[in-house]
Amino acid sequence: MKFQVGDKVLVKHSNEEGEVIEIINKEMVMVEVRGVRFPAYIDQLDFPYFKRFSEKKMFGAKKEKRYVEDLPKDKVKGPRIIDGVWLSFLPVFDTDEFGDDVVELLKVHLINRTERTFKFKYKLQFFGDNEFELKGEINPQQDFYLHDIPFGDMSDNPQFQFEFSLPEPEKGKAPFFETNTKLKGKQIFQQIQQIQEKGEPTFKYRLFEHYPEAVKEEPVGLDLSSLVAKGVKVYNAKEARRHLPPARSVVDLHIEKLEDSWEYLTNAEILDIQLREFEKWYELAVAHHLPHLIMIHGVGTGKLRDEIHDALRLKREVKSFVNRYHPAYGYGATEIYF
Repeated sequence: MKFQVGDKVLVKHSNEEGEVIEIINKEMVMVEVRGVRFPAYIDQLDFPYFKRFSEKKMFGAKKEKRYVEDLPKDKVKGPRIIDGVWLSFLPVFDTDEFGDDVVELLKVHLINRTERTFKFKYKLQFFGDNEFELKGEINPQQDFYLHDIPFGDMSDNPQFQFEFSLPEPEKGKAPFFETNTKLKGKQIFQQIQQIQEKGEPTFKYRLFEHYPEAVKEEPVGLDLSSLVAKGVKVYNAKEARRHLPPARSVVDLHIEKLEDSWEYLTNAEILDIQLREFEKWYELAVAHHLPHLIMIHGVGTGKLRDEIHDALRLKREVKSFVNRYHPAYGYGATEIYF
């Protein structure tokens, strides 16, 4: 191996110095430059000593500083790629006792190849339980490192859940957007084989291409104009889901999450608000064909939980529901399966 952890290196294409912080495999290392971490092929790096010696010989001549993000003009090929937000996996290989390369872990990154900044909430789940959570903000054309996953855990069909939103609400744009990606072990093995054959460092999945528009309440049908004139909202049945707000897979019904001045409400008023909120998100989950929904009701006296359970027993869309211990919510949440 040409480099070791802690070595100072020179990034050839930007002429900027960094440090090796991790050995990924025989061909790649993880480099940190000005607080930014990224994988780099060894042949893209060099030791900085010759550069430093040459600069001293220039008798004070100032050289324009260049950064990792600044590619030389003559090497830029085509326009910047704008194709959505991606979930990327970088396999880290190790050598076993037989001398074969095996995957030790996967480095998970969020890649924003759009012109927008997004806030996000991320959860990694195994069998419905939260294994890892993170909140952050990702800028346009940025690669955001999330965490590492031991390769052996990928056989347990992990689910990657994201909720995206804009830093500031915008008219015409959805207030938030949820997306889930569930991977199977066999699918991951095939992806790794493919990138090895192609000589590529990563494989990825697109989470979304364009951030969704806000709900547009546009009535259709000339024959229904009399109803529209009376204030009735009329939609094309084939496009009904397009007019619905986004759904949530986890809903927190604690009153402080729903009302600012809840201290002045009676217990009956609080319960009424919580049940209306439950019905709202339940109907959206059904309309968007979510496979499951978690309602966080807390422990308390159990009144809200009991009211929700009584309602669920009468709903034909419910396959089952359970109020079991959850590492994130204790016994304060009910899981609903449709």
